[in-house]
Amino acid sequence: MPISNKNDTSPPISRELLRKVKLLELRTRLQVHDVFGGQYHSVFKGQGMDFAEVRQYFPGDDVRNIDWNVTARMEFPYVKIYKEERELTVMLLVDVSASNAYGTIESMKREVAAELTALLALCALTNNDKVGLLLFTDHVEHFVAAKKGRRHVLRLIRDVLAFQPQSRGTSVSKAVEYALHALNKKSVLFLLSDFADKDYEKAVRVAGRKHDLIAMELFDPREREIPSAGLIPLKDPETDEILWVNTSSATFRKSFIAESAKTAEMRDTFFKSTSIDRIELPIDKPYLMPLIKFFRSRERRK
Repeated sequence: MPISNKNDTSPPISRELLRKVKLLELRTRLQVHDVFGGQYHSVFKGQGMDFAEVRQYFPGDDVRNIDWNVTARMEFPYVKIYKEERELTVMLLVDVSASNAYGTIESMKREVAAELTALLALCALTNNDKVGLLLFTDHVEHFVAAKKGRRHVLRLIRDVLAFQPQSRGTSVSKAVEYALHALNKKSVLFLLSDFADKDYEKAVRVAGRKHDLIAMELFDPREREIPSAGLIPLKDPETDEILWVNTSSATFRKSFIAESAKTAEMRDTFFKSTSIDRIELPIDKPYLMPLIKFFRSRERRK
């Protein structure tokens, strides 16, 4: 069940936090208007058709849309007119586990996740869609039901920027299962995570059948390959376990790369088998091009 309002752990608004929210809104709003606004609208269409009105039948109209009750009263054929149900519910599932507070280049994964959250939330706002937020570690830390409006979107940006999680681990399945219980109609789910987790496949597969699920995988290149830097400690941010490794060893580096590639390939194979869209987002490069590529690819499929 959704977390109640009385358990809301939204961070207080300081001047510094407010400044960050405003700057992030400004930067991402420009991207929405210049790049993504129209593509978002064309890619994520409504979930059905709503009845709008009836009008007189004209040659060429689909006879299956004839309203026989009105036709009988008016003694002339009338047809039902439908319009697309445009309004969507968008839910942003954002991983705030300890492994997402990692980055060796310029940005942490969580910082990039915050920018993506702002971008997607503003896309929803621009298209008059409802948007909500779910922050998770190895349990659901924070949930905000989907609503409309700029003030609501700014609240979501604030939350993802400043929320302090209580746990360090990762459970994608718990986040997805929570969203399944919280959402009562088909929605668009953006799942932002590094997927440093196991046994989430069943929950994700179910969510992909019920909703339009897009997996957005954030990763640092150093998580997939490692330079020659001598004897160094590798620390698991979620367990604090430290392992000393000799990165000068070509055998070790080759094994590290092979294992990382195998994990990435297995993840890719899983998402392809479920027909769930997956976007790889290396945090050492601008995220605009992978997103543009995704939107264009999806638009062609539509």
